[in-house]
Amino acid sequence: MTSKILAIDTATENCSVALMVDDDIIVRSEVAPREHTRKILPMVDSVLAEAQLTLTQLDALVFGRGPGSFTGVRIGVGIAQGLAFGADLPMVGVSTLAAMAQRAYNLTQSAQVLSAIDARMNEIYVGGFHCLENGDWVTIQEEAVLAPEFLIQVFSERVQPFSMGAWSIAGTAWKAYPELASQLHLQISDSGVLYPEAQDMLVLAYHALARGEEVNAEHASSVYLRDTVTWKKLPNRK
Repeated sequence: MTSKILAIDTATENCSVALMVDDDIIVRSEVAPREHTRKILPMVDSVLAEAQLTLTQLDALVFGRGPGSFTGVRIGVGIAQGLAFGADLPMVGVSTLAAMAQRAYNLTQSAQVLSAIDARMNEIYVGGFHCLENGDWVTIQEEAVLAPEFLIQVFSERVQPFSMGAWSIAGTAWKAYPELASQLHLQISDSGVLYPEAQDMLVLAYHALARGEEVNAEHASSVYLRDTVTWKKLPNRK
């Protein structure tokens, strides 16, 4: 199994890099809005230097594929592609919403996490996830961008009937819309997680690699969700 993996994420205000070498993980992370381009490559150099490795000695490169800031996602994917091309590394894209779910699970042990990022323009990026016994995750609420008031209807119709027990929440949307969590009428705890972290993407990438989901650098792609309009308007109840 792959044992040396580098992860990069700049999809939100947070900028992070993590390097897994067998059971050890080296992390660099900083909330630095609008400074990702300046900070990300020095972070990469720093973790590689600490591990005494070069890019060509790695097995795979993981990147935060979004959703998140359009500019941030584009920077992260572009830099990751450049590094992967130069070192001939396979790539794995990881959802930023799922990465926050992993962090929330680490902190709260809640196997059900609702991740939501403030997408501006009175919309949020949201996804619901359930952690399996093997540590992998399944999506139980499709990732979408929608107005906060639509989340109440979506959740009650499509997710709530299948949910069991408590939920943990993660992401900036819950602070941007403080009334939203209570309106879901669920047993909810706030994990305190605001941003995705590269170190949590390593966990998700491990399972993705085991499933053979790596791609060549030229096929690495981002997810913005604003191109997806499926959930923006829901049919009226009958």
